[in-house]
Amino acid sequence: MNVYPINSVRGQEMLTYLPRFYETSRMTRSLLEAEGMELDRLRKAMDEVLNQFFVNTATWGLDRWEQELNIMSTAGKPNDQRRSVIKSRIRGIGTVTISLIKNVAESYDGGTVEVTEQPSLYQFTVKFIDTRGIPPNIEDLKSALEEIKPAHLTIKYEFRYLIWDELDAKNLTWDQLDARNLTWDEFETGGWLAD
Repeated sequence: MNVYPINSVRGQEMLTYLPRFYETSRMTRSLLEAEGMELDRLRKAMDEVLNQFFVNTATWGLDRWEQELNIMSTAGKPNDQRRSVIKSRIRGIGTVTISLIKNVAESYDGGTVEVTEQPSLYQFTVKFIDTRGIPPNIEDLKSALEEIKPAHLTIKYEFRYLIWDELDAKNLTWDQLDARNLTWDEFETGGWLAD
C-alpha cells in the first residue's frame, strides 16, 4: 500500500501514463493529486454547463431558456414545471394542428392527453387520460394553449376523477374508507387506490 494515495480520478488516470518508477515518488504523487483534483473540478463544471444546453437537465440555465423563448420568468416554480413551459413553447412553434396542441398539452401533464375538435361549436376539448384531478401547472398550460390556438376557437378542459365502479371494485366498507382519513381532493383523485 502506498503512503501517498491519489484520490483524484484524473490524478489516477494521469499516473497510468507515466513510467512505473514514478508510482513510488512522493513528489509525483502529490503533484498528480493536486492537478487531478483541479481537473476533476473542471470536468464537473464542464458537465454542469453541458447540462444547461438541454431542457431536461438544465437547472440554473432555465433562466436563459426562458429569456431566449420570451417566457416571463417563473423562477419561483419547481424546475419540472419550468421545463414544461419551455418544452411547450419549443413544441408550439409552427402551424397549429390537433397533434401540435396534444404535444404541447402532454409536455405539461406528462401523461396522455386526448384532443378532440368540435368545429360546429368553434372549440376543442383537452381531456386528461392518465392524470386524475387537475394538473398542478394547469394555469401555465392554459396560457400556453391560449397563445398558440387560433383566436376564434375556445378550449374546454376535461379532468379525470375517481368513478364509482373503481371504488366498488375495492370492496371497502364505509368504516374502512373513513379509516384512511382522506381529504376530498385525495379521495376524488384516487391516488390511494394503488395502496
